[in-house]
Amino acid sequence: MKSAAATALSELEREIDAPGGGLDRLRLMPTPFVPEVRLHLAEDAIVWWARMEAAAGHALAPPYWASAWAGGQALARHLLDNPELVAGRRVLDLAAGSGLVAIAAALAGAAQVVANDIDPYAVAAVTINARANGVAVDATGRDLLDSGGDAEVEVVLAGDAFYSRALADRMLPFLQRAAAGGAEVLVGDPDRGHLPADRLTVLADYPVPTTEPSVDSSLRWVQVLRPG
Repeated sequence: MKSAAATALSELEREIDAPGGGLDRLRLMPTPFVPEVRLHLAEDAIVWWARMEAAAGHALAPPYWASAWAGGQALARHLLDNPELVAGRRVLDLAAGSGLVAIAAALAGAAQVVANDIDPYAVAAVTINARANGVAVDATGRDLLDSGGDAEVEVVLAGDAFYSRALADRMLPFLQRAAAGGAEVLVGDPDRGHLPADRLTVLADYPVPTTEPSVDSSLRWVQVLRPG
């Protein structure tokens, strides 16, 4: 029996190869603000999600991986503009979604990149998108947040990974443990209100054009931060 990630990979590969167009299709395109990286994104993620749920006959996780999110866009831009942050180092990208940040780290010269997301469709999307960009990224679906972290990881990245209070309450302690263990930790966040400002240092901020569904503005100000 195929694993959930393998099944999702087969489904996404069929989606990409299917003829035709429309709002419910995936399309390989340069990422806004990070055109060096191409991603398979939905023309309309909500419409795509509705069609896939109807075909599956049951609920599916929201396809966060099918949109470019502002926190990830800013963090990916920061890595490509400052490749010394990851060059030659072992990198972990948490809540990887489409794999944008992981792919940017690989393009910036990281020695090894692991992209982690618990959604099997995101794991599949990372695999497909890494392939489209000609880089090696190891995608995994294990839930890592209650672990002590990997002592061999030198850089931990989290782009737009604080979109809910529940996730923030698990993500931040993991990042703090990683930083205490000696890893460089970098966060990209568009001020969703779940980060304690007094426990992070702002490294840069960017005006990011976003393709996120259901937002009031096409531009978001995003900060890149580190704990401490």
